[in-house]
Amino acid sequence: MDKQALKQLLKERRALISPEAHGLSRPTGQGRRAPGLSQHQVDQLLNRALGTYRRLESGQYPNPPADLLRAVARLFGLNEQEWISLCRYALGQDPPGPLHPASGKEVPGVWQEALAAIQHPAYVSDASWDLLACNQPFLDLFSDGKAPENTMRWMLFDGRPQLTDWATAWAPLILPQLRAALAQRPDDHTLLAIEHDVLTDPVTAAIYQSNGGGYIHPDGDERPFHHAKQGPGWVTMCAAQPLTAPGSRLIILIYHPGQRRAHARTPVLRADRRNPPDVPQCDATP
Repeated sequence: MDKQALKQLLKERRALISPEAHGLSRPTGQGRRAPGLSQHQVDQLLNRALGTYRRLESGQYPNPPADLLRAVARLFGLNEQEWISLCRYALGQDPPGPLHPASGKEVPGVWQEALAAIQHPAYVSDASWDLLACNQPFLDLFSDGKAPENTMRWMLFDGRPQLTDWATAWAPLILPQLRAALAQRPDDHTLLAIEHDVLTDPVTAAIYQSNGGGYIHPDGDERPFHHAKQGPGWVTMCAAQPLTAPGSRLIILIYHPGQRRAHARTPVLRADRRNPPDVPQCDATP
């Protein structure tokens, strides 16, 4: 728990909330000069025992329940990044799910320009795998030159002919991602519809029900793939997340034509601490 950061975040956001907006009067007691809601008023609005919020803001509430943090975050109008910060400061971990149902459904428009500058096939999808933007090399992957509306649904159903060894190299790694996404977004209508179709299809249902899996992202994977224009080959997958949209994803597919070479995996990148860069020394002479 980071008590100082937690207190600063909550105190600043509490000061922005007008008591009158919630049908309360502004406290006028002796010594009361702080703007916004009082700590006692927060307890009132959240139907919590007196002193609950004071303990939270002061860092005297070890391991506060997620439902309390969520209620405070929504009362204070936190955005998704502030919600993540709140959980990290109070619990030392990321939140169990998004603060708002619509979170992860949009990204800044500049991502389209960024994708256009990438030479490899690349796209950005939202938290439900609905496609938000892509580049021309991504469109070239498909025989009709049209990108799928939902990349998860395409990988599970329509894309099987292009996903070489689909039943062994793709499906067992894709379906756990769907399960993990639903664990965080159990009310997402798009994800629920995909899961329904998965359970209706005998092939995907068997894999889904037999594979809980801890596999939740494809970053660094190498999988066989049939390019519509360049033929059979394999792709190395790079996965990242636009930070303003939790659950969304940037996927870059580095395509290699032909047979995959044995032991061709690119070495991992890490900082070389053996030869640190020269750091200019400050002159301590007054």
